[in-house]
Amino acid sequence: MKNRIIMTLAVAFAAVACVDPNPQIEFGVDTDNINIGAAGGERKINISSSGNWVAMTESPWIAVSPANGRGSVECLISIDSTLVVEQRTGSVRIQNLDTEEKRDFTIVQDGFEYQIVLDEPQVDVSDYAAYESRYFEVNVRANVDFDVVLPEGADKWLTYKKSDLTLDRGARPRVSKVRFDWKVNSRDMERVADIVFEPAKNVQMSRHDALKVVQKAALPIPVGTPAGDSLALLAVSRGLNMFTEWETSERMEHWTNVSVWKNGPDKGRVKSVQFFMFKTVEEIPFEIQYLTAAEEIIIYSNANHFLRSLSTGEHITKLTNLKRLTIGAYGLTELHPDFKNLKNLEYLDLSSNCFQTIPDILTPENFPNLHALELNANQRHTIYDLSNDIRENVGGFIDEPKFPERILKWNNLDTLRLSVNYLQGELPKMLDHEKWTAEEVHSCDTLPEILIGLPKVLPETEFFAINFNRLTGELPEWLLYHPKLDLWYPYSLVFQQEGKTRDGQNTGFSNEPASLDYYYHHYPKKKYNPNNRTEE
Repeated sequence: MKNRIIMTLAVAFAAVACVDPNPQIEFGVDTDNINIGAAGGERKINISSSGNWVAMTESPWIAVSPANGRGSVECLISIDSTLVVEQRTGSVRIQNLDTEEKRDFTIVQDGFEYQIVLDEPQVDVSDYAAYESRYFEVNVRANVDFDVVLPEGADKWLTYKKSDLTLDRGARPRVSKVRFDWKVNSRDMERVADIVFEPAKNVQMSRHDALKVVQKAALPIPVGTPAGDSLALLAVSRGLNMFTEWETSERMEHWTNVSVWKNGPDKGRVKSVQFFMFKTVEEIPFEIQYLTAAEEIIIYSNANHFLRSLSTGEHITKLTNLKRLTIGAYGLTELHPDFKNLKNLEYLDLSSNCFQTIPDILTPENFPNLHALELNANQRHTIYDLSNDIRENVGGFIDEPKFPERILKWNNLDTLRLSVNYLQGELPKMLDHEKWTAEEVHSCDTLPEILIGLPKVLPETEFFAINFNRLTGELPEWLLYHPKLDLWYPYSLVFQQEGKTRDGQNTGFSNEPASLDYYYHHYPKKKYNPNNRTEE
């Protein structure tokens, strides 16, 4: 038994002694080339070796990990994104440090072709949304700068702002945002805009996406009916973002600040309406145009109106039956050119807006029936000393070069209010204006002889207010002896000025009378009242 054991062990030791402790593995790499796209990425290779080896490349955009080792190893080849349009080639060498054997393989990377790529080819928008929600953004991936081209007519309801495309990485596409703002669709048909992103230079494009914008059609409003008027009121209220809502469960004739026609062809339709306390940064909503039976519309009290610079827009100018219109504290700085279509207006109140000048469109020729014009309190800010303030765009008709003489030639006005503005200079003497004649004076036993030959300014005006402006100089004779002066509360509403002008003058009239005794001397049939008020 001992001999057998000894013999078995001897054979085993002999077998072990015949095994090579360092078997040789053929040196090599399992690939000859790697092809990869422009964006780069990672690839795995297998290195076969029984000894030490090292990986080498002269291309900085190629990395091998691990870069050296012993024996067979799986390596990761990392390839950067390219920065060029053209294809590029690099190589990697694996060298056996024991035998000096080398194995090379090639890496071919495609270049970026010129492209303008969108995430989505179409955007659908509603016919209406709150102002701050009326936009969408588009991500554009591109490696060439581009211009946004709107189709004809789309600029009436679409505008855009394009962020800069920073091509700081060569031809590698970068993402830029294009913001599109859209306007409410007032028509019962959808709007479509096919938008092109035009390359800023002439290059061959591999991909060139376009964008289709589809806007939903508006719900039709039955124009000329009470039902249509009620829908229009609600739409205008929504567009203005009014702070209160009408109780729609009640009939429209019971709505607050709404009156309807009781008889006639427009029975049941809106006769007058007041939109009060709202917040908008836009022109008057388009649905206002459907209130074609209205005689009076009041739109008043826009939040932060003194920060706005708005136009009336064209839609309200279509209401040619209007007789009384108030657009106050809205933030207006201009009237739409078609505003002159409102020729039936008898009363117009544009108070508490932000006009820099009195709109040129306000003339007796454009508004032959107008008898009351209210233009007071158009200041954005209260500035006592205009010479010591550098703010611009302060409203109050501050850019009027002198007192607006053309307004004083509006003979049909019975009410003219220009109080609390920044009108400057002297009141015009109106020497070239129509004069009071002897025949006119002698035909009326209340008109004094002193009027003969004086300018006949605002002869029908029973309320005239120009107080709290920045007027200076002398009071003209046409005003001092005006037949209605005692009705004007002159010491409160005419003579009283405040502050300093732009050139530093103290405001006020140099010949302001101490009392109206001189006036009643010429008008002996007027009853004298120390408080300058008529008595029954």
